[in-house]
Amino acid sequence: MAANVTYIPPKAAKPEALRVAAYCRVSYDSSDQLHSYATQIKAYTEQIGAHADWELVDVYADEGLTGTRMDKREDFQRLLADCRKGKVDRVLCKSISRFARNTVDCLETVRMLKAHGIGVIFEKENINTLTESSEFLITLFSGFAQAESESLSKNIIWGKEE
Repeated sequence: MAANVTYIPPKAAKPEALRVAAYCRVSYDSSDQLHSYATQIKAYTEQIGAHADWELVDVYADEGLTGTRMDKREDFQRLLADCRKGKVDRVLCKSISRFARNTVDCLETVRMLKAHGIGVIFEKENINTLTESSEFLITLFSGFAQAESESLSKNIIWGKEE
């Protein structure tokens, strides 16, 4: 007696969506900076939405805050907390100077995210932190961002003294 076997083909597994967040920051409350802030949020929402295999986690954004201090940026801290909780796979950011203007903070944060399997894409510099050469480039560009911030601060102090 032959067994009656019915073949049931496997269902194609739907690939998991990449959970993508974006981080935006403007350092001044001036109207042109606030326009840039709104433009960044809109652009990232559209960019992430345009990828069928990406899921928007959130657009984290701080306005009117310096990039030299991470602890004062509430949305940046919220982003890092969500990353530690496993809610984010990838972070998009316009540039390293928007992410951090302190070389040590930038490197430590990128390393922590990388240890959690989270890559940061810095668009202006075309850097993906999950690549081998990223650490050198991040060190270089974040050093430039920190030096630029220090130079701007000195210029403001000199301007007030005159």
